[in-house]
Amino acid sequence: MRRLLPLGAPALSRTRIPSAARRRFPNRPLRRDAPVHRWYRFVLSFPPDLVRRYLADFQLGPGARLLDPFCGTGTTLVECRKLGIGALGLEPAPMARFASTVKLDWQPEPDRLLTTATKLADRAASEIRRTLASGPRRRLPDATGRLLIKNSISPIPLHRVLILRDHLSGAPAPYAVSHLRLALAAALVRDIGNLRFGPAVGVGRKKADAPVVSGWLARVGEICDDLRTLDDRRAPPAVVLPADARRDPTEIESHSVDAIITSPPYPNEKDYTRTTRLETVLLGFASSQPELRTIKKTLLRSNTRGVYKHDGDAAWVEDRPEIQRLAAKIERRRQALGKTSGFERMYSRVTRLYFGGMTRHLASMRRVLKPGAMLAYVVGDQASYLRVMIRTGQLLAGIAESLGYEHVRTDLFRTRPATATRQQLREEVLVLRRP
Repeated sequence: MRRLLPLGAPALSRTRIPSAARRRFPNRPLRRDAPVHRWYRFVLSFPPDLVRRYLADFQLGPGARLLDPFCGTGTTLVECRKLGIGALGLEPAPMARFASTVKLDWQPEPDRLLTTATKLADRAASEIRRTLASGPRRRLPDATGRLLIKNSISPIPLHRVLILRDHLSGAPAPYAVSHLRLALAAALVRDIGNLRFGPAVGVGRKKADAPVVSGWLARVGEICDDLRTLDDRRAPPAVVLPADARRDPTEIESHSVDAIITSPPYPNEKDYTRTTRLETVLLGFASSQPELRTIKKTLLRSNTRGVYKHDGDAAWVEDRPEIQRLAAKIERRRQALGKTSGFERMYSRVTRLYFGGMTRHLASMRRVLKPGAMLAYVVGDQASYLRVMIRTGQLLAGIAESLGYEHVRTDLFRTRPATATRQQLREEVLVLRRP
């Protein structure tokens, strides 16, 4: 299938922000896009209709093969599967990879799944009533409990969750247990925990108790409702590989990918493992600091909480004067403001590591892309480091061109207010082509 360049699509101005763009791609997904995506959605995900826009722009249809190297919880892959387009994802973080894998599995029979869930709910609810009336409350081992954000879940809801979790893992061959576990992850965020999500994750109103079993059953019901509308037989397979996007994905054949649509982390102070920490810990994907550190080391360095002594990605941008100037500007601002904390002293380094890691990534993608392959990267301007503006899309465009990509255009995606200044920051789609 021939891939054509989108025509009649000039780059949008960096100074004028059309209100229509903000309306077209709001921060929340459209109601009609809820099926499958609502099973579990990362709070910083981009909306499914943005994926469809670029699938259409790149003229991708059945028979094409798309790659999302930062697939997260699978927004791009799910949309491809709905439209009959083959897709691959790379995701090293186990909670996100689990979520995207389950969201791509449409085989469970919904009535049987709901029957299984109802039986498990009855058993769990009976044990919860008995243990709350008499007996010690369950809690996490100390080393595991220290991984959680303090007060992210209250003691009684935690007791309920641990009992329900044991029934899910201990029942003899529960039907579609992965879907049942993902429903628990969604309920933890939406119904059970105390977390609030704004520009960053934090603790909101503390709930003395929460409807754990009923909240979980409601999420299972949503999955069952959606499974009744899906046809797994007509959808092409989609696979999520446990891979670091900065490395050459050797499992993928050379020159086999028609397009990339993805959204890498932005260079900011958002710790993506912190955003998903509650469900990562309670579903058993990390139970100690060493396990959490192992996960972080597989991720693009985009925040100071994920920087380690031997990180070497900065070497990839030693010859990029615009990156060196930006990092030096951040360091000068830090010194002028007298900022001396350990995190603040790392701001210039994490900037180099971020753009070095993205350089590694773009270089590694060249082998798997077909000639003429199209790429769409959702990226955002940032001012997280002492209010020094980072024009992420502009800088990545220059890096991509130095690696042999063609910068086709930069589209405005949406705007969002900066946390400190409330200045409107641009989120853009960087459109590239592999000659």
